[in-house]
Amino acid sequence: MMERKSNVKGFDTTLMMLYIILVVIGWFAIFSSSVGHTQDISIFDFSKPYGKQFIWIGVSAILSIVILTLDARVFMNYAYYIYAFCLVLMLSVFFLGTSINGAKAWIKIGQFSIQPAEFAKFATALALAKFFNDGKTDKQRANQWIVAGLMVLIPIVIIMLQHDAGSALVYLSFIFLFYREGMSGNIFIIGLGAFILFLLTFCLNEIYALSAATAIYIIFMIIKRRDKRKMLKITVIFLVAVGVIFMINPAYEKILEPHQKMRISTLFGKTVDPQGADFNLNQSKIAIGSGGFFGKGFLKGTQTKLDFVPERHTDFIFCSIGEEFGFFGSMVIVSLFVWLILRVLFLAERHRIRFVRYYGYSVASIMFVHFIVNIGMTIGLVPIIGIPLPFLSYGGSSLIAFTILLFVFIRLNEM
Repeated sequence: MMERKSNVKGFDTTLMMLYIILVVIGWFAIFSSSVGHTQDISIFDFSKPYGKQFIWIGVSAILSIVILTLDARVFMNYAYYIYAFCLVLMLSVFFLGTSINGAKAWIKIGQFSIQPAEFAKFATALALAKFFNDGKTDKQRANQWIVAGLMVLIPIVIIMLQHDAGSALVYLSFIFLFYREGMSGNIFIIGLGAFILFLLTFCLNEIYALSAATAIYIIFMIIKRRDKRKMLKITVIFLVAVGVIFMINPAYEKILEPHQKMRISTLFGKTVDPQGADFNLNQSKIAIGSGGFFGKGFLKGTQTKLDFVPERHTDFIFCSIGEEFGFFGSMVIVSLFVWLILRVLFLAERHRIRFVRYYGYSVASIMFVHFIVNIGMTIGLVPIIGIPLPFLSYGGSSLIAFTILLFVFIRLNEM
């Protein structure tokens, strides 16, 4: 249960400060991107996104106080129950859910909607921390990766059935925790190989991908020809790769939504869509680029004000910041996120209780993937898959879920 390390437990004011700064910046960015040039402005207009976000910030503040007053052992003892509850909540979407942007992933309550998948990230992080903390014998270690993988795979499957591929992608962030706790680095090599096969298959065709896989297979078989066990493993991997190659295009056609397929096609140059996915991305790039070094100034953005940028206060909040505060403001946001993530990793790595370390790595990994993918999609480095920027993007489910995720770690760090 315990590992003797330098004790850094206690209430961490740095994380609290970073959280408050990011939430405040996010609210001002939502406010700026939601108001017009001529309309009367009232920060308490709860029919507007900034007014609703103000309510969610208040709810998050109350929740953070509640979390900090709870006994930290509650999160350890009830981790599996919280995980099971969130899975049930996710399944209830199939019966009570509402479709938004092609994904049936929200439960509507009055004028507000909640997205259970956001809260399931926190629950999965807790459950994995509990699972790894319980400890396994050497004979059980081989099976623990299967069980841990299933704990991540179950919410992924549920989310994919809700046609929300973006949220499902975030759950792959837990692989960083797996790697930290001893999973072989070969998994990353296999993942990179799978991505290369995807590019060859998707951008060219199956013949090119199959030729590349066969060539690599032959090379490795020659190198490892004296080790029959490794030759068998290489053959199994090759056969799996062949299966993946011939599954890529059918999966692309049958699993993804039309708008998701269009975004991926335009990213890799297979399709030109000047009035659709290309238009959205180009307007985002124009907004960020037009900000220059110091930006146009608060409330002076034109691309965002004139509705050229889609979802400018949600998934594309970063381009609103880039336009109004320029490269300097963008780098401030990037620096704050890097500081936050590294701070969580530092505290997790140094903590004497393994459960806190496991949970901390999950927190940092989830935030890292959201941060990289969200900013990457606004500048055209990754497909536009629609995931929020933590603490900054408009949305009650996102803000509350990330608040819970972070403040549970802050509370656990006091143990």
